[in-house]
Amino acid sequence: MSKLILFNKPFGVLSQFTDAKSPTPRPTLSGFVDVPGVYPAGRLDRDSEGLLVLTNDGKLQARIADPKNKMSKTYLVQVEGAPTDRDLAPLRDGVALKDGPTRPAKLRLIDPPPLWDRDPPVRFRKSIPDTWIEITISEGRNRQVRRMTAHIGFPTLRLIRWRVGSWTLDGIETGTWING
Repeated sequence: MSKLILFNKPFGVLSQFTDAKSPTPRPTLSGFVDVPGVYPAGRLDRDSEGLLVLTNDGKLQARIADPKNKMSKTYLVQVEGAPTDRDLAPLRDGVALKDGPTRPAKLRLIDPPPLWDRDPPVRFRKSIPDTWIEITISEGRNRQVRRMTAHIGFPTLRLIRWRVGSWTLDGIETGTWING
């Protein structure tokens, strides 16, 4: 029987069930998800938050994680600075990163979303504003959204994956999961 879990991954948690590489144990999925036989469909960096889809269905896992399937993923991104639509234009066309050009992204400036507090909080600087952007991409390279915003001069302060395909974080508190 196919299982599907939608998990709101907190900041600092690894997108895996064990952490054999670190001499100091770090939080993993095993501290939050007690469903046997499910595995993450794709990854979400330790310093990123939000929707992580877990399943025991290998075909579904491949469909979600493999960039050739072009499954869209939407992120809420807090960046340092105050980009304009003109500043964001290169991302809409695709930018050249070290590992090749990105596909065009869909994005828009948004008001600060009503989110949970992050622990630890994002650094705050009085002299430098921050801005929220909603970015939708159809690939998922390592740290791609962070590298894209840095490429145009606006480093990412906080990154939350809000949507994968048709699944969203709506109604899922940080550190909790629901059956999808």
